[in-house]
Amino acid sequence: MRFIKFILLLFIISSCAQSNYSKFSSSYEKEGYSDVPDYSNLIYWAAHPNKKDPSDSLPEALANQFQPRDKVDVFFIHPTTYLDTSKPYGWNASLKDIKTNIITDYGTILNQASIFNIAGRVFAPRYRQAHIKSYSPIGHSDTLIALAAFELAYQDVKKAFEYYMAHDNNGRPMIIASHSQGSTHAKRLLKEFFDNQPLAKKLVAAYIVGMAINPADYTQLKPCATPTSTGCICAWRTFKDGDTPDWVSKETYTSIVTNPLSWSDQITSIERKDNPGTVLYNYKKITPQVSGAINHEGILWIKKPHFFGSFLYNPPNYHFADYNLFYLSVRNNVAERVNTYLSVGQHYIKK
Repeated sequence: MRFIKFILLLFIISSCAQSNYSKFSSSYEKEGYSDVPDYSNLIYWAAHPNKKDPSDSLPEALANQFQPRDKVDVFFIHPTTYLDTSKPYGWNASLKDIKTNIITDYGTILNQASIFNIAGRVFAPRYRQAHIKSYSPIGHSDTLIALAAFELAYQDVKKAFEYYMAHDNNGRPMIIASHSQGSTHAKRLLKEFFDNQPLAKKLVAAYIVGMAINPADYTQLKPCATPTSTGCICAWRTFKDGDTPDWVSKETYTSIVTNPLSWSDQITSIERKDNPGTVLYNYKKITPQVSGAINHEGILWIKKPHFFGSFLYNPPNYHFADYNLFYLSVRNNVAERVNTYLSVGQHYIKK
């Protein structure tokens, strides 16, 4: 039942993006996508500094904040936006699927990747993401098919990152950021390219949100302990205060959980009055003091959010809003970590 509720919430958060289909579909139809990504072609990037895209956006209250291009890069891996339940559908999204691409761009790239434009250039690859149902077949006959779907998706992400490193990075420091399925892939990317690797010196921080992260999976990379820690991992999963899902209770480890209002492993409970700003359904508006945040045994609890109409809204799982609830706090922290990284003498090559 909770999985069904989760799916419904995903459809709610993507509804605004889907309503843009008729508005934007004609321009997407002109792109001429293939079903094998070629990351030398900008059409296979949902966000890229060499084109105008929704990651360049800002809520109106932040309109005076320019997006610098000379500090660090952000490699953002978007969550599942392949939600189509009409039959037949494949286990991996087609890159030709215009509807999915629009939901990606005007859902997650707008509402999540845009947080990071304060740091510098944002890169977000399109990839043949696994279908949302890939998270539900564990223990059933489709498990191996789902695992293969995730493997194909990761290979696209890896290919995009390798292209970025070879052609665009030029020695610049970077942030790895992700949500949900994107975090499934980001965890692996961190292990393969950063943990105990020379590239770890270029990692400002990783914001790996919406998925459990076992700290024992990494030997060098550690959870971020303070608001200015660098070369470390921030992570959280957001649920209603008092709600611990069954699958969390069955986890054999305590996941990394960062409080996205305090950013300190010593300050684990923050009231909503100290939340500087949330982005709700209207991206242009920032609403302060919507919710607090409480660390609880590997997850993040929030009390009922406060905003107009919130009395109608009380889900147990706030996964879809992991970033939106703390939009301005995350953005401010990104700027703080970048400034710390650049001020302590890390090697940095301007492009």
